[in-house]
Amino acid sequence: MECTGFIVEFILNLLSLNGNFLGLLQRIFQGNVEMPKRNSETFISAIGHLDRRLDLCHMESFANEISQSDWQVEMGNRALMDLCMMASKLSYENANVVRNVVDLHWKMSFVDFYNCWNDYEKQNSTQVFIMCDKPKDANLIVITFRGTEPFDADDWITDFDYSWYEIPKLGKVHMGFLEALGLGNRANSSTFQDHLQVRNDNHAHINGTSTAPLMGEKTAYHAVRTKLKDLLKKNENAKFVVTGHSLGGALAILFPTVLVLHEEEEIMKRLLGVYTYGQPRIGDRQLGRFMEAHLEYPESKYFRVVYCNDLVPRLPYDDKTFLYKHFGICLYYNSLYIEQNVDEEPNRNYFGLRYLIPEYLNAGWELLRSLAMGYMYGPEYKECWESFLLRMLGLAIPGLAAHSPVEYVNSIRLGRKRSVEMMSL
Repeated sequence: MECTGFIVEFILNLLSLNGNFLGLLQRIFQGNVEMPKRNSETFISAIGHLDRRLDLCHMESFANEISQSDWQVEMGNRALMDLCMMASKLSYENANVVRNVVDLHWKMSFVDFYNCWNDYEKQNSTQVFIMCDKPKDANLIVITFRGTEPFDADDWITDFDYSWYEIPKLGKVHMGFLEALGLGNRANSSTFQDHLQVRNDNHAHINGTSTAPLMGEKTAYHAVRTKLKDLLKKNENAKFVVTGHSLGGALAILFPTVLVLHEEEEIMKRLLGVYTYGQPRIGDRQLGRFMEAHLEYPESKYFRVVYCNDLVPRLPYDDKTFLYKHFGICLYYNSLYIEQNVDEEPNRNYFGLRYLIPEYLNAGWELLRSLAMGYMYGPEYKECWESFLLRMLGLAIPGLAAHSPVEYVNSIRLGRKRSVEMMSL
C-alpha cells in the first residue's frame, strides 16, 4: 500500500503542478516539466487532492468574537466547526504545507508540527500540529491530530483493531489508539500501566513509575501536553480546542480523556471543546459515562460530527461481542446535509441486509449529486475528478466515499436543521 500511495501521490502532484493532463503533455514537448518534491510546500497529499478548498468560512466574524476579553463560543458555532474541520483536513499535509496555510493563508499563527513515535509499530506514525489565532496574547489554541492515511496499512489496521486495555474506574479503551498516542505497547502490557494508572507526574515520581515517553522517543501525548502547558502559561486568556478527522478524531477525544485520568485539572479548565469528524469508537460504556461527567457539565464540550453512511464511525462494532460505544453529542448529517442531534447515528454497526440496498442507492445518489454541486451551491462546491473517482469506488464499497473530508466540509457549510420527519434520507 505504501508503494501504491507513493506512486498515486506522485502522479497527482505531477498533474496538478503542470496544468493536469493536457498541460503536462505540452510541458513534456517543451521540455520544462515541473517535478514534484515530497515534503515541499507544493506537495499535496491524496486527501488534499480530494478537496482543494483552503478558505475558512465566516472567519472574520469569528476572529472578532474571540478577540473579546470575555468571549464565549456557543454550542455548534459554525465558524469554529469549520475551522476545526479545515484544520483536520490540513493535518494530512506535510509540515511545510501546514505552516504556509496557517501563517500565510489563514493569517493565524503556526506553532509546531509533531511526527511522533508509536512504540508498537516502531515508527513515527502519529502526526499532530498546533496553531493559535495570533502569535501573542492568543485567545484560541487549536490542536489537530492527523487522521487515517488512505495508503497507510498501519492506520487502517488501527481503525479496524478490536483490542482494548481496561483501566480501573475508567473503562475499556481501544489499545491501538493508546499506542498511537504513545501510551503503551501491547507487546509489554505493563507499559500501559506505567502511563495510564498514574495520576500526575508528582504521583508517578513518588511511586517510582515514569510517564516519560517510551524508548526515549517523542510521543504524541507527552509532546502535545508539554507544549500546551507552555502555551496556556504564556497566553493567560487562551482556551484550547482539540480536533481531528477519522483516526485523528479518535486521538482528539482520547487526549483530554488521559488528561482527566492524570488529574490535569488546570489544563481541563481551559478546554473550550473537542470537535471530531468521522471518528471511530474509542472505548466502552463505562468510559463514556466517565468522560460525559467531565465534558457535558455544566455545558457540552464534545461534539462528534457524522456524515450519513460514513463507515468509520460504525467501527469498532457496538455489539454483544465487542461492546464499543460512542458517547457525547452526535451531530448527524444526511445526504441532503440536514442536521439532527442524536445519541447514535443510524445503522450503528453498518451491516444487515435491510441497510445494504439503501446504502448502495445512496452512494449512487451522491455520485449524481457530485456532478451538480457546483451549479447548486456555487463554484467552491464543484468537485474535482479525484473526488468523482472516489465516489465511483464508493459504489462498490458504500460508506467509503462518505468518509471523505469533502462531505464533512459540505456538511458544516451547507448543513441546516430540520424536523425529525425529514431525516429519513
